[in-house]
Amino acid sequence: RVKMVEEMAVGLNKGHRVTKISVKPRPSRRKGTTSKRVKFIRELMREVTGFAPYEKRVLELLKVGRDKRALKFIKKRVGNHTRSKRKREELGRVLQQMRKAQH
Repeated sequence: RVKMVEEMAVGLNKGHRVTKISVKPRPSRRKGTTSKRVKFIRELMREVTGFAPYEKRVLELLKVGRDKRALKFIKKRVGNHTRSKRKREELGRVLQQMRKAQH
């Protein structure tokens, strides 16, 4: 019988065994997550101001089912592909809520 070696020099579990210290996550890990307050304020502003003219046009395109055209249009206005995808998803959710409210 071969005795298992405690500390190996090679392999996945190589090195001296130590207990991990739990470190508090840095504030930078929290960056980008919306707080309750910010979410509430954004919803309120959307309710008060409504949609921008380009957003209204995008809603019409989405109603017809021209998703790709809507994405291209948003990208031209917003300037970034990732942001435009996010905007299209947001307006798609708004459209679903509007349909749900009607029925």
